[in-house]
Amino acid sequence: MNIKAIFQNPKIVIILALFCCALWGSAFPCVKVGYQLFDIKDAGSQIMFAGCRFFLAGVLTFFIASISEKKIIGMKKKSVPYILAQGILQTTIQYVFFYLGLAHTTGSKASVINASNVFFSIIAAHFLLKNENISMRKSVGCIIGFLGVIIVNLAPNAIENDFSLSGEGFVLICSIAYGVSTVTLKLMSDKENPTTITAYQLLFGGAVLLIIGMLSGGKVSGFTFKSTFLLLYLAVLSAVAFSIWTALLKYNPVGKVAVFGFSIPVFGALLSAVILRENIFSWNNLISLCLVSIGIYIVNKPKIKFNK
Repeated sequence: MNIKAIFQNPKIVIILALFCCALWGSAFPCVKVGYQLFDIKDAGSQIMFAGCRFFLAGVLTFFIASISEKKIIGMKKKSVPYILAQGILQTTIQYVFFYLGLAHTTGSKASVINASNVFFSIIAAHFLLKNENISMRKSVGCIIGFLGVIIVNLAPNAIENDFSLSGEGFVLICSIAYGVSTVTLKLMSDKENPTTITAYQLLFGGAVLLIIGMLSGGKVSGFTFKSTFLLLYLAVLSAVAFSIWTALLKYNPVGKVAVFGFSIPVFGALLSAVILRENIFSWNNLISLCLVSIGIYIVNKPKIKFNK
């Protein structure tokens, strides 16, 4: 069985797609555990921690891409400014707000709010890409998904008691940055290989995160076997999940693969409950998980073709 046949096998597609989503979902509680293991408390150190993870992820993605292409991947000269800008948006800006926000909210709530990036990407695509207009189906999916994001922030008494700009607000800004970056990435795809773009934007974006962290007085110390393993895991999950997801998209229709994205907030919430012992069984958490998952499914659901 050749590579194409393997990645087009329905059972393998399901297993690998869910595996990628589980990896991405696990990042939410693992980052919070990392804060504890490295005794990270200030903003500079949080950004430095993000820089360590994504620069290392960039190195791993670079090697994976080079092995896959059977050559050392390089950027075209004309692509350099676009890739550097992509690194600032997709990695630096997104993860500055993600790591700062995650320090002030729960892993389960962050995973649900972060899932809204799917809807922001659709809105951005409507204005930036041709033939990417928002259909009725996509509009319904966005409305349902955003409703889930609102509900997860509802406190039993009042919303102002359970929402903060530095917590949930920053995670939402992170989601907007990621949603827009997926569209700018598509705009760049004809200029450079997507894997090359990702490898170099991770390297550059991660390096900028490290610089910001250092200038902010941040530090990452207390390296033990456990903490080092966690950092390596966070870097590997980004490199591995991206590589597998790219291969699935290469050999299958986008809708067939993207539909599994609904499971990311589910994995994030469940793993936060297991690893961080967070209580996810409140009415607003459970309802929001269902709504965000349904919204993402509706947005990515392929059109049904009827036989004449």
